[in-house]
Amino acid sequence: MGPSDQNTTEQERIRAVYQTWLAAERISAYAWHRPDVMEQAAARHRVAGQMLARALGLDLSGVRALDVGCGSGGFLRQLIDWGADPARLTGTEYQPERLALARLRSAPGVRWHLGDLDFAADASFELAVANTVFSSILDPAARAALAAEMWRTTMPGGWCMVFDFRYNNPRNDQVRRVTRAELASFWPGQDSMYQSLLLAPPIARRLSRAPRLVGELLVSVAPLLRSHFIYMTRKPG
Repeated sequence: MGPSDQNTTEQERIRAVYQTWLAAERISAYAWHRPDVMEQAAARHRVAGQMLARALGLDLSGVRALDVGCGSGGFLRQLIDWGADPARLTGTEYQPERLALARLRSAPGVRWHLGDLDFAADASFELAVANTVFSSILDPAARAALAAEMWRTTMPGGWCMVFDFRYNNPRNDQVRRVTRAELASFWPGQDSMYQSLLLAPPIARRLSRAPRLVGELLVSVAPLLRSHFIYMTRKPG
């Protein structure tokens, strides 16, 4: 089996997993109105916004950005809220149902693509993003191939950005953590930033009725309880 066959097999596995995940009994744990989900979204936006401001400056209107595995387009909509031009944004996705939602919910002008990154020219983007994508890829070769494609599409001086899991989930063998050493091996970046964040979801759900200060205190004083990270690295040039 060659590399392309391995990638195809991995893509088919991921599609099947996400079809199951999208069932109501699973997705209800991540419903937007849940207090723990809202708190986690706010923390993600805070850390991502700080990193993007440091990397790209305060004016995002001219930034060409690619969201790999964009889902229903939430991160691209956040970039638009922060000033990005929809016409300079691109989202890719393997699930046609999620891409249809992204088109429906997002501003006109965003470019959407179903499938791989083979449509993108070399050095096309100043920012390439993958949110909880690498942890869904279990095959190391497929992970490395996606990272190489993201690096190829990033212009010299541009940035790759990853939001993902720090730990394995003992209840879900369809995801695997992403280590900082693994990220460094993917992208020989010129500069990098790494920030752990978010109280582990099982703990956050148990504390959903507790005062917000309790969760914030745990995240602050117990870094080992942070389940996710955001990593950015700059392509030399």
